[in-house]
Amino acid sequence: MKSDNFRDLVPYVPGMQPGFKDMIKLNTNESPYPPSPKVIEASASFNAADLRLYPSVDVGPLRDALAEYHGFDRSCVFVGVGSDDVLATIFQACFNSGRPLLFPEITYSFYEVWARLYNINTRKIPLKSDFTIDADDYIGVENGGIVIANPNAPTAIAMEKGEIVRIIENNPDSVVVIDEAYVDFGGETVLDCVNKYDNLIVVRTYSKSRSLAGARIGYCIARPELISVIETVRNSINSYTNNRPAIEMGVASIRDEEYFRAMIKKVIDTRERLTKELRELGFNVLPSSANFVFAEPPAGITAKEVYDGLAEKHIYVRHFKIPGIDNYLRITVGTDEQVDIMLNEVREMLKSIHKMWH
Repeated sequence: MKSDNFRDLVPYVPGMQPGFKDMIKLNTNESPYPPSPKVIEASASFNAADLRLYPSVDVGPLRDALAEYHGFDRSCVFVGVGSDDVLATIFQACFNSGRPLLFPEITYSFYEVWARLYNINTRKIPLKSDFTIDADDYIGVENGGIVIANPNAPTAIAMEKGEIVRIIENNPDSVVVIDEAYVDFGGETVLDCVNKYDNLIVVRTYSKSRSLAGARIGYCIARPELISVIETVRNSINSYTNNRPAIEMGVASIRDEEYFRAMIKKVIDTRERLTKELRELGFNVLPSSANFVFAEPPAGITAKEVYDGLAEKHIYVRHFKIPGIDNYLRITVGTDEQVDIMLNEVREMLKSIHKMWH
């Protein structure tokens, strides 16, 4: 068999998923807390006999719940198997002009993977020296679409809503996708702009703030015309996407706002303490509006050395071998206990270096 029959791709590489029972996993931006008690109840009461039946083709119950929650008609909502599925479908549906798709040079690396997979021309826009996105770089530039994660990953920095609106308004003939995977932790949403701009798609996920990474639920909200195009592509691949238990758990989560807000507050409080303590240890920590921090170690130790030292203790953070950010670590906000254990190990590393110098 000839190898030229096959696609030559560099796939997305997720954070390590080791199976150590004693590990502290701060490398995949999952929630450290369980999902809502209502979700657990819905899971426990699910009738497994119903698995013989296909799920709702249009994910009806969850679509209706999301539409009501966000104040839109159901025709404005599309649901997929995690936001990755939603984004991949959008890439196939909306970026076919031949003109380059614009996205930041440092951002969620799956964007480039999808672009290569679907033969979409791209133009990666450099970040400013402080790792922020400059809206002017996306204005007056020929493009066939724009994708921006806000807050951005892996930097955790959020754009101001007004700057995103400028990008949307100045690209009326291009679809602008705002990936709001982390917006609940401090960013400004542009959901309220959907009814005003027919070129805007806002993507959300249950994996972070709703503690349901394992259920694989994502969705997007846009004008019905765009949703229809996305649905056509999805139904050309697989009409039955989200499974029955996931649909029921997704509805249950939406109906427990009190728990949702309480868990977000816990993560934000721990994030602020983690940021403060890392800075006191000499780290350069970028301002975070996400459920993780992006931090550069102090002089005398590299990010790779900190990463390796923590991994030896079965504490996992994320290190990217990418020019410009290869001396930074992305650290997911865990529980207070997990953060304390990680910080204590970092302190011990820094003490050892200090002794070597003296």
